[in-house]
Amino acid sequence: ITVLLLQVLDAPSLQDDFYLNVVDWSSQNVLAVGLGTCVYLWSASNSKVTKLCDLGPNDSVCSVQWTREGSYISVGTHFGQVQVWDGTQCKRVRTMGGHQTRTGVLAWNSRILASGSRDRNILQHDLRVPSDFVSKLVGHKSEVCGLKWSHDDRQLASGGNDNQLLVWNQQSQQPILKLTEHTAAVKAITWSPHQSGLLASGGGTADRCIRFWNTTTGHQLNHIDTGSQVCNLAWSKNVNELVSTHGYSQNQIMVWKYPSLSKVATLTGHSLRVLYLAMSPDGQTIVTGAGDETLRFWNVFPSMKTPAPVKATGLWSLGRTHIR
Repeated sequence: ITVLLLQVLDAPSLQDDFYLNVVDWSSQNVLAVGLGTCVYLWSASNSKVTKLCDLGPNDSVCSVQWTREGSYISVGTHFGQVQVWDGTQCKRVRTMGGHQTRTGVLAWNSRILASGSRDRNILQHDLRVPSDFVSKLVGHKSEVCGLKWSHDDRQLASGGNDNQLLVWNQQSQQPILKLTEHTAAVKAITWSPHQSGLLASGGGTADRCIRFWNTTTGHQLNHIDTGSQVCNLAWSKNVNELVSTHGYSQNQIMVWKYPSLSKVATLTGHSLRVLYLAMSPDGQTIVTGAGDETLRFWNVFPSMKTPAPVKATGLWSLGRTHIR
């Protein structure tokens, strides 16, 4: 596999905080990054930077997440608010309360926005109704730090600082699965785009494992000890491979084949743990972020059309750009 580091963006004030999720790449090819009190939008098509919002001196950005169609973006704040912004007009369209403290993770399905907080609760918000939230999911015993909807919108997986991985369905107020094999916080969660009900999760410093689950049966299918804190997971839609990003002690990025779990590539370059990960809409490029205040763009996966990995021509020249 040929992996190219395509570009490095300077991202001053990118926080070294495991519980935040402040980088997301939209289906319309715009990267959102939370830097301190502000959210910046960077167009991957023309490298134009726009300041979306500034939350003010006492607040800070704890999470960002685009809607699936890529025109609206939700922002979770230090004080627990969930704001929804129009990414094209840079206008705030909605502010929703309900959390007591910081909202560090957000996940949209096609209609519902789920938010997870340090207050241990998950709230489900529906922009079509006036209330702050339509349901509250109580199950975690400490901060909710991972949250992902399955591709068919039917199941929501949540990970917490209580080492639990919970799976909820749309109807229930109780988790349908409680998966307790991890021995550290579960921030890294990804659903397979190739197989329904196949879920991968990664554990923090005391665990270091990526575990694979069949959410239909509740069985653990496989696991692999990666040797360091797992910060993020993303499953490629183009090929049956996953990328994981890591913290202590290696600060590296790894690419794995599924189901063999053979390691395809190891990428290094960040000087602090790789806390943030997002994938380009075409599935070929990943962006990684760290408290070293850089965003790094890597060409990792082949295009949809070519089954064999191809050497990328590179969307960007290799250079440093300031994001603000």
